[in-house]
Amino acid sequence: MSDVNLSPLWLSFQTAAIATVIVFIVGVLLARFLARNEFYGKSIIEAILLLPLVLPPTVVGFGLLYVFGKNGFLGRFLLDYFDFQVVFSWYAVIIAAVVVSFPLMYQSAAAAFKNYDPNIENAAYTMGASKWKVFWTISFPLAWPGLLAGLVLSFARALGEFGATLMLAGYIPNVTDTIPLAIYFAVESGNMEMATFWVVIIVALGFSAILWLNWWSKRNMMRYAERRKSK
Repeated sequence: MSDVNLSPLWLSFQTAAIATVIVFIVGVLLARFLARNEFYGKSIIEAILLLPLVLPPTVVGFGLLYVFGKNGFLGRFLLDYFDFQVVFSWYAVIIAAVVVSFPLMYQSAAAAFKNYDPNIENAAYTMGASKWKVFWTISFPLAWPGLLAGLVLSFARALGEFGATLMLAGYIPNVTDTIPLAIYFAVESGNMEMATFWVVIIVALGFSAILWLNWWSKRNMMRYAERRKSK
């Protein structure tokens, strides 16, 4: 194992980090908007946003391939006007990770924004605070525990993404070979020692993320209980 190629580890971390940043920003903004607005068709929009959570990853990958493939409407547009191919590239890995991890971030963020009294925000509006200021000084801090949970879960999900990545990005050494793909192709080639190595790595990473999240949640609950006692 001395000659192990660590490319899958760095690629997985890089991909998961970028995907998590994207889903955090988009997920928080969308969740905040939908949590505070009611309109016709809202349930349909939310169902579409959460759909990748219940679909098999290969189905998600097929949908992405249909969109970003050479004959897909977006894939053809990028190829014709920018000479840029998404399929079988590092960008395809990020897109797959974003799509499959987004529902976890959105669901956590939506629950977080619905978990406190909106009258707190309304009171700030009546005092002349702008929507942006209310968001950063009231909404975001109050929702932060839930947002952090979504952040950690989204990172872990992006780190372990396999099916959609294989469909859209394929397996290209040092380009799209994330840890899950490295495990699959190591097993396919009969290299069980290498597969075991990567399995241990990704299990340890996922376990650590969940363990830290549980510890942080319990610590926050204890601090909240102490503050209530002191009052």
